[in-house]
Amino acid sequence: MVELLKIILLGIIEGVTEWLPVSSTGHMLLVDEFIRLNASKEFKDVFFILIQLGAILAVIVLFFGKMWPFKRKNSEIPGDTIFKKNTWMIWFKVVVACIPGAVVTLLFDDLVDEYLETPVIIAIALVFYGILFIVIENWNKKRVPVVASIDEITFKQAFVIGLFQVLSIIPGTSRSGATIIGALIIGISRVAAAEFTFFMAVPVMVGYSLLKLIKYGFAFSTTEYLYLGLSMVVAFDTSILVIKFLMGYIKKHDFKFFGYYRIVLGIMILLYFLIIK
Repeated sequence: MVELLKIILLGIIEGVTEWLPVSSTGHMLLVDEFIRLNASKEFKDVFFILIQLGAILAVIVLFFGKMWPFKRKNSEIPGDTIFKKNTWMIWFKVVVACIPGAVVTLLFDDLVDEYLETPVIIAIALVFYGILFIVIENWNKKRVPVVASIDEITFKQAFVIGLFQVLSIIPGTSRSGATIIGALIIGISRVAAAEFTFFMAVPVMVGYSLLKLIKYGFAFSTTEYLYLGLSMVVAFDTSILVIKFLMGYIKKHDFKFFGYYRIVLGIMILLYFLIIK
């Protein structure tokens, strides 16, 4: 029962922090420090990746109408579909945006796992990008976004956003945070930046999960499969609520709150691991 409660808590934390630009890695580090799963290191390495698939499913469900590139022309005629040109163009741009991250991940993922997944690195990344969010949002007060809709993002802008996403290979950066920062810097609105982040998350997180599964395999016990299934369901349900909240929040507010939150969390991690522990 205690382990199941831990699994539920981890699923909630994943669902909340995966979509907010606050770094799910930083939060998982703290939780794993105080509430350790009674499982092997190999299982936990896979668990903290596969739990993200529940969060991804939430995006697909919520944005299915916008993400699905086909449309029924006549609902009474089976197979009578047409291509949604705008949706296809968005997916082509997503592919372009994912190229830099895919290359860097394949080349350096093992090095990151071995040398950069440390509390100090995560804390520094949390604080640095927290400050960056505040600086960029203050700068944005004097600017009018040049791109208001996700459909208006160009291939060049998509590639630039992809270059920023490469930064998220450093633990504590936040995949969504790096993507949003890049989009804001080049003049994309908060709503369009968030939506493009959701589109990018689907191939990125599914691909990364497959990479980890190839590396570690499926050699789990029945109980461990139960843990994975439960965590994904909880992450899915939580993500539904969080994504709806985020899309409503950014229509009226900027990202500075998350910047301040990251700074506080980063300082807490530094204090705990360098002084208290």
